[in-house]
Amino acid sequence: MVDYEVTVSTACLDDAGTSGRVHIKLVGKDGESDRTWLEGHSSFIPGAVSSFTVSCPVSIGKLHGIELDKQPPEIQDDWFPAKVVVKSPEGHTYKFPIACSITSSVQFFDDEAQSTLPMLSNSRVLERGYQQAQPPLDRKTLPQEHQDLPQVQSMQLMSSNSIVSRIRHWMDPNWRLKEYIWHLYGKGMPYCMKAETTYSLPSEVKFSWTKTLEFESNLIKGLVKLRLEGLSYSKENWTDLVDIRGIFNIEKKYLPGYVRQHWREDAFFGYQFLNGVNPMLIRRCSALPNNFPVTDEMVFPSGPHTLAEEMKKGNIFLCDYKLLDGLKANIIDGKQQYMAAPLVLLHKTSDDELRPLAIQLKQTPAGDNPIFLPTDSEYDWLMAKIFVRSADFNLHEINCHLLRTHLLAEVFTVSLMRNVSRKHLLHKLLLPHTRYTLQINVLARTDLISENGAFSQFVASGGEALKTILKRSLSSLTYSSLCIPEDITERGLEAVPNFYYREDGLKLWDIIQRLVQGMLSFHYKSDADVKYDEQLQDWISEIFKYGFLSRSSTGIPQRFTTVEELVKFVTMVIFTCSGQHSAVNSGQYDYGGWMPNAPSTMQLPPPTRKGTTSEETMLQTLPNKSQTAKAMATLWLLTHSVADAVHIVHYPDADFDETIPCELIRAYQGELQTLSARIRVRNLSLQVPYTYIDPAVVENSVAI
Repeated sequence: MVDYEVTVSTACLDDAGTSGRVHIKLVGKDGESDRTWLEGHSSFIPGAVSSFTVSCPVSIGKLHGIELDKQPPEIQDDWFPAKVVVKSPEGHTYKFPIACSITSSVQFFDDEAQSTLPMLSNSRVLERGYQQAQPPLDRKTLPQEHQDLPQVQSMQLMSSNSIVSRIRHWMDPNWRLKEYIWHLYGKGMPYCMKAETTYSLPSEVKFSWTKTLEFESNLIKGLVKLRLEGLSYSKENWTDLVDIRGIFNIEKKYLPGYVRQHWREDAFFGYQFLNGVNPMLIRRCSALPNNFPVTDEMVFPSGPHTLAEEMKKGNIFLCDYKLLDGLKANIIDGKQQYMAAPLVLLHKTSDDELRPLAIQLKQTPAGDNPIFLPTDSEYDWLMAKIFVRSADFNLHEINCHLLRTHLLAEVFTVSLMRNVSRKHLLHKLLLPHTRYTLQINVLARTDLISENGAFSQFVASGGEALKTILKRSLSSLTYSSLCIPEDITERGLEAVPNFYYREDGLKLWDIIQRLVQGMLSFHYKSDADVKYDEQLQDWISEIFKYGFLSRSSTGIPQRFTTVEELVKFVTMVIFTCSGQHSAVNSGQYDYGGWMPNAPSTMQLPPPTRKGTTSEETMLQTLPNKSQTAKAMATLWLLTHSVADAVHIVHYPDADFDETIPCELIRAYQGELQTLSARIRVRNLSLQVPYTYIDPAVVENSVAI
């Protein structure tokens, strides 16, 4: 008898474990083992790493693969193993990355070191009863030599869990190119993965059972928790801010309450451009745009400053919403909606506050496009700021949130899955940062931003405007703007005080970069190693082509020629999928739960002259009760963490066995924990804590 040592790792997900009986069969060049029960109490609980012995009368030779199956207990549960490692009696080690759910059917997992794998014989297919009650497999998709197999016609193709899918994998070394297919979502937009519904996704990228259950119930739960059910169908306008406060007070979180109390204040209005959910627009202004004719008499009528002096000192800042210019807003319930394309001038005062100096609500100067000032009447000035906040809501959601995190993360993920093998260091390094991204984006396309999705019911930029904003945003996107050190410098924000997005973001970037530098320098000993890595070059080539539409003007590399180039790009990918997404997502309910601070739509057009706005017209302009309720519930859903969230301080199921990568990961986790502690200590002294890039709350991936 010879013994094979089998080590099984179950994923660190809350519902990854199983109480069912797990069996394994080893398939080798010279034979196969018996189907063996991997017996052991609590061997497959979440995070477990369990070892077993599988015995064979003689050696079965070089291992080609393993077969796993699970007999379910009385209550059906899926098992989500991370990997299986087999050590042969000859001393060889075979690694089988898995990372997908197993129900009760037999599944074959190949050793990815093998270039070809054996085809199951017809008798073995029949013997194990692999027929499924699904539509028949089109044999034209199979290689010619296999199209005459009568058994194949009776097999069915539904998911990557089915045996047919596994058979296709064995027969075709390029199976990932067929599972992960690029799809043009809209002209001028990034490509996405071809998947009409979440059911058509490979199981390895689907939500866990817990995530699915929580996500599907959370929107309804949001309406119930916020006590908005009765408002979600009301087309009535608000008649008093007190009424909005009445529904809002149900939520007891500190920051939304602070926003409600301070949303009218100029200092808080300015603060949000630095530390709210959209810190990506503000930039230092060294010269006024030609279409924004602000004068000293307007903003400094009594001195002691001038615009020229303050710009020279670096105290003047600009926010320009030109990407919204000329768009026709959405029509909701038969009623035309509106949004502005403002220009906002801000001033850093001597007490380090950022205050608005002037607001122009349309891009082209004209008699019916006044420049609003803090010295105007209360409601003229407040209405101008509300239109800015609404414009910020719309541009933030589509550009900074949807495009620059969700859609780019999908591009990075699909290209990784298509081009880089599981055993490649890049795949191991990036896999935790792809978790759930494909499914959350499919849900966004089907339920949120589709023609009849949720956005169309309460957002001014829903419908055609959304597509136009996406196209404009992608055409203006640059590589440097995705790299926070360069972005901060380009926007001239290095010295702005109280800019916590910058402070925390730069520190997180540096920590990620040190990990990536160590990992990639360990793997690539020279620039030539990078240059001739075909998987790596295919990965970046497809990102450039399908994510950035082959536009060299973006600065996105088309190939990697040095280790340094690769380190920078991979750092950007990890930061985008983790810290950046958290920065533009996690605070949405904090700052938008109080609707007047972030109206998703406006029901009346921007004022064309001063002295025409009152509290009554402001309430008529704000979203109605239904729009308010749907926006609040959606923002609550998008920022509600679920039970199986995996934060960046963890590095789950990473298949690193070498000493140096493991040491690098431990150092990485230690640095993240230190950063988290420093952020928490700093926040103790802040009236408005900034938590969105705290590693303790930043998820590893775009998962919500």
